[in-house]
Amino acid sequence: MLDKTGIAKRIAKEIKDGSYVNLGIGIPTLVANYIPEGINVVLQSENGLLGMGPFPYEGEEDPDLINAGKQTITTLPGSSVFDSAMSFGMIRSQKVDLTILGAMEVSENGDIANWKIPGKMVKGMGGAMDLVASAKNIIVAMQHVNKAGESKLLPKCLLPLTGVKCVKKIVTELAVLEVKPEGGFKLLERAPGVSLDEIRKATAGKLIVEGEIPKMEF
Repeated sequence: MLDKTGIAKRIAKEIKDGSYVNLGIGIPTLVANYIPEGINVVLQSENGLLGMGPFPYEGEEDPDLINAGKQTITTLPGSSVFDSAMSFGMIRSQKVDLTILGAMEVSENGDIANWKIPGKMVKGMGGAMDLVASAKNIIVAMQHVNKAGESKLLPKCLLPLTGVKCVKKIVTELAVLEVKPEGGFKLLERAPGVSLDEIRKATAGKLIVEGEIPKMEF
């Protein structure tokens, strides 16, 4: 079973050389620390930054440099800062190749709910709606079950949706899964020490298992 760092490390393997990538709030922000050597990636933040680096070491934070989640970050040589209108122009014109988001629920047809729990105060959807509507590829980083032990991979999302039929792949503490166009979560890899039975019990939506499932590698 993986911790949050393990999820981020595994997702970092999905990033292709030369791509523009947006990292959502939560586990996705950790991905910046694990981009493989030799891979040239430009990280974009919807608050108006292109060229983010890894998180700063303690004591080296610059309060003027933050991402969309208000975390202090670093910038790489050649990075640029601009207003949010230009940033969302990049997103809406599909200049972002990959978006990595957290989620509260994902349905077996790729719907995502990641912004609101009814009855709880929230500031709004933020940039998530634009990202899920415009990104060429969306990968979700999340826990497989919620705090009550209930599956977050469902036949149908119960929470208000952020986007419809947009998620391509999911990485959790238990597994890597692909959302099939015809519906269903195809199991691609299992986390170290995790059995197929554990994944089945934790997945409420349709789980597709074909052949021998390899162990996740980093």
